[in-house]
Amino acid sequence: MISATFASTKPGSQISALHSIVTANWYRQSSENEMLERTAPIGLWVSSVQFRYIDTMSQNTPSHQSGLARQSPAAAASAAELLKSGNLVGLPTETVYGLAADATSDSAVARIFAAKNRPDFNPLICHVDSVEMAQTLAAIDGRAQTLIKAFWPGGLTLVLPQFKNSPVSELVTAGLGTIALRCPDNSFVRSLISSLQVPLAAPSANPSGMLSPTRASDVRSAFPVETVALVVDGGDCQVGLESTIVSCIPGTPVKMLRPGAITLEQLRKALPGEAILTHHASAQDQIAPAAPGMLSSHYAPRARVCLISADQLLSAPAIATGDAVLTFAAAAVPGEEKAAARLDLSPSGDLVEAAANLFSMLRQLDQAGPQTIYVVPPPRHGLGVAIYDRLQRAAAPRNNEPTHS
Repeated sequence: MISATFASTKPGSQISALHSIVTANWYRQSSENEMLERTAPIGLWVSSVQFRYIDTMSQNTPSHQSGLARQSPAAAASAAELLKSGNLVGLPTETVYGLAADATSDSAVARIFAAKNRPDFNPLICHVDSVEMAQTLAAIDGRAQTLIKAFWPGGLTLVLPQFKNSPVSELVTAGLGTIALRCPDNSFVRSLISSLQVPLAAPSANPSGMLSPTRASDVRSAFPVETVALVVDGGDCQVGLESTIVSCIPGTPVKMLRPGAITLEQLRKALPGEAILTHHASAQDQIAPAAPGMLSSHYAPRARVCLISADQLLSAPAIATGDAVLTFAAAAVPGEEKAAARLDLSPSGDLVEAAANLFSMLRQLDQAGPQTIYVVPPPRHGLGVAIYDRLQRAAAPRNNEPTHS
């Protein structure tokens, strides 16, 4: 059994950005009735919570035995049972794979933060099956209704004022008073949400700050079955980039907080009379971000990432033997013949193809073991804006390292 107690402090209506690290002792009963103990740091401000670990490995279904199941009615039934019991399940969407939990359960959502080692001040996206479910959770004005009509189901997340009586755990929203809602363009996930009749909190199914997963195998290799009991394999993600996040608060301008699957041009076309603002990074993003995906260092492989713009190719840093190269539109990088691996996001210069390949190709290059991955990013228009955003965050300093872009 797991027994975990979390300290709670709520100054005003917000969860404090300062957080303590408490230690949870995790116990699993072995077949010999021995108690196996693990400790895991969990940085969370929540009300005192106790929860039990449910040993899903003892359930006699093929999906639980392998921890991986092809998308099917049987997988849906297994996923529903696990989610109802407060467990985590890896789910496919059109953007990236998500690490799902019942958004109304404090203990289930706490498991997301613990599994990902995610900062507790970083809010989560809440997935719904329809606009009707969204309307029970948040205030939706005319502008938001227009965006929903244009882009749901799909890769748009809306940050909206949360109703005070919302059943969603305060951990999901980080106490901000707003909630990030998305209706995914994946009928399997929407049907699962409908069957559960609760929204699902589902950030990308990866350790915090690392590359987002676009294949079920990425998720399965990142988490042990004891942590994520089941990963549903829905094939490769079609988009390959996380959702675009847009703040739509009555009385304030519409603002794109994170570029993603829906471009700024598409948003402006949908709201022709609205001046849509874009977010500029600030120090506040590092301690109290308004939405997920806003931390400066994010989406990173193990290797360093060094960005080389097209006009820097002739003066690019010397590529060492064993480094890796990622290009766009068949760009030539001096010294690339010494690279241990070289891939191109889209030899033809197709931004849609480049977006779909971004995380999987970074992962492939990282597996070659380079010290540095040199990247020639695509131009910054359309989907190229979101691709560059991910690459820039991947290249950001980590653990006091110097910048690599």
